[in-house]
Amino acid sequence: MKYPDFFDSIDTIKVVDPLAKILGAFEDGIYEFNYLEVVKAAGHSCPTVAGAYITAYTGLKVLYQDKPAVRGEIKVEFKESLEDGVAGVISNVISQITGATDKSGFKGLGGKFARHSLMHFDADISSSVKFTRVDNNKSVNVYYDPSSVSGNPKMQQLMQKMMGGMANQAEIKEFGDLWQDRVKRIFENMSSVVKVVV
Repeated sequence: MKYPDFFDSIDTIKVVDPLAKILGAFEDGIYEFNYLEVVKAAGHSCPTVAGAYITAYTGLKVLYQDKPAVRGEIKVEFKESLEDGVAGVISNVISQITGATDKSGFKGLGGKFARHSLMHFDADISSSVKFTRVDNNKSVNVYYDPSSVSGNPKMQQLMQKMMGGMANQAEIKEFGDLWQDRVKRIFENMSSVVKVVV
């Protein structure tokens, strides 16, 4: 399996999952997510998938400091409806990391560990995403805007050729390389694409 080298250089998101511990999936319920796993689940790497990962990474780091985030005990809110724009893509990535779902998630075990109803849309917030710890009700608002990291101007021309069925294999590869170059630069410039308000 070949993929861009920079995937491996991105910081992982460490979690502790009480349900995973109880069910013996991971020792002490501790594991981590990396960007490659998120890309495989999403089926692609783009500024939106990268933004969802960066948003989760940044928000959870602020909420939990140097400790792993507690998966399944994080409420997630979006200002958009689930059907709006890329809200579904973003919510799927964040759900994978936090365990939070709207209605489709795990219903619980003996009255504990429920994951459903932890994700909400059409929330009265101004940020891209709001994360709240269920245990202490501390929240963090995360704003993501990758517009300061522009794509290569050649991408538009290549995209038009591909959509018209006129691009050759070298041009298709070049487009993919340029696309991932922008994603890489978004990660390299995290401080300029994401803002956190506690």
